[in-house]
Amino acid sequence: MFARALRRASNDAIARTRARGYKVAVLGAAGGIGQPCGLLMKMNPLVTELALYDIAGTPGVAADVSHVNTAAQTKGYAGDGELGAALKDADVVIIPAGVPRKPGMTRDDLFAINGGIVKGLVEAIADNCPNAMINMISNPVNSTVPIAAEVLKAKGKYDARKLFGVTTLDVVRAKTFYAEKAGLETAKVDVPVVGGHAGITILPLFSQATPKASNLSEADIDALTKRTQDGGTEVVAAKAGKGSATLSMAYAGALFADACLRAKNGEANIVECTYVESKITDAAFFASKVTLGRDGVDTIHGLGSLTAYEQANLDAMIPQLQGEIKKGIDFVKGA
Repeated sequence: MFARALRRASNDAIARTRARGYKVAVLGAAGGIGQPCGLLMKMNPLVTELALYDIAGTPGVAADVSHVNTAAQTKGYAGDGELGAALKDADVVIIPAGVPRKPGMTRDDLFAINGGIVKGLVEAIADNCPNAMINMISNPVNSTVPIAAEVLKAKGKYDARKLFGVTTLDVVRAKTFYAEKAGLETAKVDVPVVGGHAGITILPLFSQATPKASNLSEADIDALTKRTQDGGTEVVAAKAGKGSATLSMAYAGALFADACLRAKNGEANIVECTYVESKITDAAFFASKVTLGRDGVDTIHGLGSLTAYEQANLDAMIPQLQGEIKKGIDFVKGA
C-alpha cells in the first residue's frame, strides 16, 4: 500500500511539473533503519541515483537493493574514504546513522556517540553537497539538528531552509493511535505534532486533528498523548531488548524524504511537521507545520488555537527543549 501511495503521489507530481532525476544519499544505510529506508527510496520514481553509505556492509546492501527493478541506479559506499563520493552532488541526504536505543537508554544516553557521528557526516555534507536538503533521523534529534547547524555555520554553508529534524514518526504514531481509538480510517486522519522528538517535547495536537472525533474524553486525549510520546519505548520493550523502532522509522523517513523530493520537483502545497530553526516559540528549533518549496522551508506555520491541556504541555516542554538545543550547540563549540 505504501509503495502504491508513494508512486501515486510522485507520479502526480511528475504529471504536474517537469520532473528530473534526483540523487539521494542514505548515511547509515547498513543499519536497522537505513536498510529499509534505502529500499523505500529505491522505489521512489523521483530518485534516479541512490547512494548507500555506512562504515561497513553497504556494498552487499546496495547489491541486494539494486536488484529491485526501478529506475534508481544504486551504489554502496563504505568507510571514511568513500563518504565524499557517496555525497557528491546529492539533492537529499537522509541520516539514520548512529547507535540505536537499548532497554533503559534515553535519547540523552545516545548523545556522546551519535553527536560525534553526526558532526563528521555533516562536515562531509558541507564539503560535497552543501545545497542538499538534510533529513536528520539520528537521535537525539533535539540536539543533533543544532549540532548540524553549528557545523554548517562553521563551514560557511548553513542554510536554515535545508536542515530538517525528521519528526514524521511522531505524526505517524499520533495518526495511528488516534484513528484506532476513535474508530476512524487511518489513511484519512491528520494530526499535527509539534515541539521536538523526545518524551514530553513531543506534543500531538489532537484538538486540531481531522476528522474531528467527538467520542474521546480528556482522559483518552491524555492517554493518547502519553502513548505518542512513549512510542519508541513501547517498541523497545516489545522487542525485548533486541531492537528499536527501525521499520516504522524507515517508513516515516521515506515519507518525509518523498515530500522533500516532490517539493524540489515543483509540487505546491506540501505541508509537513518537521523540526527546524524557528521563531514561533522561545526554543531556537521547534517542530511545527512547515510548507516545503524547491529550496526547502518556504513557510513555518504558527501553532493555531491550543486547548488548556496542550498549552500546559507546551509550557512544560520548552525548558527541556531549550536545554537539549544548548547541549548540541555546546557540543560543537566545545569540541
